[in-house]
Parts: sequence; C-alpha cells; structure tokens
Amino acid sequence: MKEELDEVLIEKSKSGDMAAFKMLVERHEGKVAGVVRSMIGATPAAEDIGQEVFIRFYDSLNKFRGESKVSTYLIRIAINLTINELKSRQKANARYASLESASGVEDTTERVDLRELLDYEFKKLDPDFQAVATLRLIEGYSVEETSLLLEIPIGTTLSRLARAQKKLRLALSKKLKP
Repeated sequence: MKEELDEVLIEKSKSGDMAAFKMLVERHEGKVAGVVRSMIGATPAAEDIGQEVFIRFYDSLNKFRGESKVSTYLIRIAINLTINELKSRQKANARYASLESASGVEDTTERVDLRELLDYEFKKLDPDFQAVATLRLIEGYSVEETSLLLEIPIGTTLSRLARAQKKLRLALSKKLKP
C-alpha cells in the first residue's frame, strides 16, 4: 500500500476520517516529542504537551490551509505550548526560590557530570532562547528554518542563539573553574 501524502490525510481528516488523522499523528509524533523533550526533558509534562499538540491540531484542522508543511505547523504548536509551560515553571520556581531564601534553605548539590550541568543551565535559559537553541543546536534546523518555525525574523533568531550560547558558556565557565 502506497503511503499517502500529508495533504491527502488532512483532507480525509477534515471529513471525519479518524484513521487518516491517526496516520498523521503516528507519522509526526516522534518529531514533536523530540522537540518538546529537548526543551523540558522526558517528563510527564512533555507527554501532556505532546498530546495537547495533536488535540489542538485536530481542533484547528479546518483552519489549516497547507501554506506550511504539517510538520512545521505541529512543531510550531509544540514550541508555543512548551514555552508556555517553561514560563509557568519559571514563575513557580521564582515563588519557590523566594520561599526558600526566606527559610534559609539553599541548594548545595554539586553537579559533577558535565551533561547534567549543561542540562541544568540550559533549563535556566529564557524560554525564547531555549526554543531557538533547541531547534538550531539540538534538532539541527537551519537558522532560516528556525526563524520560520518560531515566526521571528532571522536577526532575532541569530541574536537569541548568540545570547543563549553566551549565557551557557558563562555559566559553565563559572562552574567548571578549578
């Protein structure tokens, strides 16, 4: 059986063909999961976001005009939902940190493993910087593709990428000094 094009599956899905929609989900769920996991880790929240991506996609099928590839559209939804999750986490962490400092409790855990340290510092980046760094450095998209996915100018993409790299270098150099 010949594999159907995304465009054909979209039209069938719009007509209520759930088997066609399931094929779209199966075809693209790995890429969506990879983007979300690279931004927030393999957490239950990542699974929830992955499911929400396809729920939103299904709800917006009639609005999808095919001006971009299905994968681009889905990744855009995934990034937006992930950024929202990261921003809500930052707010929660800020509240927790203020409670922590008020109670005199401090985190003294030494992070020896370089990968863990990089992960830790990456998650502290502003969500907009994380999105650019994830797409460009982890997922391997070009600067142009990253700009299209995030719907931001190329200059903004380059600026955010440079700032993310600078912040990571600075944080790592402070932690790794003898």
